[in-house]
Amino acid sequence: MAPTHYERLGGEPAVRALAQRFYQLMDQLADTAEIRAMHARNLKASEEKLFLFLSGWLGGPPLYVEKYGHPRLRQRHMPFPIDDQARDQWMRCMRQAMVDVGIEDGLRQELEAAFFQVADFMRNRN
Repeated sequence: MAPTHYERLGGEPAVRALAQRFYQLMDQLADTAEIRAMHARNLKASEEKLFLFLSGWLGGPPLYVEKYGHPRLRQRHMPFPIDDQARDQWMRCMRQAMVDVGIEDGLRQELEAAFFQVADFMRNRN
């Protein structure tokens, strides 16, 4: 059986590092102000939820589901105005986070395509 993305990344420490770096970037990059404004002042809760979600989504332990139930991503994101620009800002943070935590090129390309599909599905505004 082929290893999961979770295993290929390096398990829990690597997934946690990815979630942490993602939110550090969102907080630091001037060109992600639109999506940063959609979040609470303190990003720790969002970072933890992203880690829990990614764990299961990448093929590891279903931590988010165990704690909160089905993610219902689209429903949970409906209150936020997510357009192409917001999607692209989210992707900017995730692309850079994957580079910064040292995900190898082949795996990074696979994940980028998968992340884009999810981010694009979250759009609810033109």
